[in-house]
Amino acid sequence: MNWKSIAVRLGGVILVGVMVAFGAGSDEVSGMIMARSGDTMVVNTSNGKVTVVLNEATRVKDDKGLFGLDKQEFADTVLIPGLKVRVEGSSDSEGKFIAKTITVDGDDLETSQMVEAGLHPTANQVAENVVAIENHQRALAAHEEKISTNKQDIAAHQQAIAEHTQKIEQNMTATQENTERFNQLGDYDVKAQATVRFKVNSSTISTEDEEQLKKLAETAAGLSGYIVEVKGFADATGTAAMNEKLSEDRAKAVIGYLMRECNLPVWRIVAPGAMGEFQPAATNETAAGRAENRRVEVKILVNKGISGG
Repeated sequence: MNWKSIAVRLGGVILVGVMVAFGAGSDEVSGMIMARSGDTMVVNTSNGKVTVVLNEATRVKDDKGLFGLDKQEFADTVLIPGLKVRVEGSSDSEGKFIAKTITVDGDDLETSQMVEAGLHPTANQVAENVVAIENHQRALAAHEEKISTNKQDIAAHQQAIAEHTQKIEQNMTATQENTERFNQLGDYDVKAQATVRFKVNSSTISTEDEEQLKKLAETAAGLSGYIVEVKGFADATGTAAMNEKLSEDRAKAVIGYLMRECNLPVWRIVAPGAMGEFQPAATNETAAGRAENRRVEVKILVNKGISGG
């Protein structure tokens, strides 16, 4: 092998190194989703923002179990702003990254979905912890009257108070983080919206509302880079758990109709929000008000950067 041949090979190695350093031909990017517009999303990585393109072949999964051997598959609908992802694929000639496989973290996914549900679970937990602290404080006051004989009980209650205080601080931090993520949806303009009403304990869409959804889908078809936000609600009748499940069923019914009858692509639809009796549209003290609260709100959103807003 002569010196000329060695120089050529060395030059090739240096060129490959430069391409890798600048992300050319990279087969993996990792970071947090900053924005989502239909089949395109922006991922904030350690090397800057990367535009990731989804298609029908894109696979979304979560590696669980020992060594990640237990793989759970997801639809593209879980890819929402604030979710951490690892994307495998390849770059195209325009510098965009075509996603082949997207791996999410189950815990981080649950947190992001709580954002879509209006932070309701986290807010409930904070409220429960506040009540628990108040209960322990009253118990502590009662034991202080017998401090001479109940020193051990007092110490136990003080420890419980400290633990609950720590939980409240943790939940407050989580609420703040989730609020910041939820506020990212303010980067979208509402181009069209519809409200679907339901009967008591029902998730069946009426014929009138089916027509409303068809018109909404026709509007969406004429837009570029749109996404669809779907949130289900219930009135205050029944338990909170029942209402949350009912609101989820209603949201899924609307999504199913949009996909099945209106040919709306699944990757255009953001993960549905099950709001339960949270954020009522009217008072729950009257029959008319409760009828207003048994609803699903559907919005067609376009990123302001795309719409020029």
